[in-house]
Amino acid sequence: MILFGIPTCDTCRKARKALEAAGKTVEFRDVRAAPLSDAERAAFLDSFGEALINKRSTSWRELSEEARAAAPDALLAQHPTLMKRPVLQEGAERTLGWDKATQAQWLG
Repeated sequence: MILFGIPTCDTCRKARKALEAAGKTVEFRDVRAAPLSDAERAAFLDSFGEALINKRSTSWRELSEEARAAAPDALLAQHPTLMKRPVLQEGAERTLGWDKATQAQWLG
């Protein structure tokens, strides 16, 4: 299982801790240090659409109106921390965020 996020994200830390406590092997991928490839961004956007962009984040609020008008793929390429976190992936299965439904899905 791969957890895509950033190390300073509390939600990512909670998700990783819970998954590891449940016996899952979690590979953490820091999207700031190792940005998503073009193919990964395309796959994530296919799965989640514009929900992948965290419009409640500090990163989003700091963008100009002109920058916010860019396509989601371009936004994520330039500003990896705009990605809502965490994205969890195991094989072809992928989830966004760490809500109760996501927790139930991964933790059983």
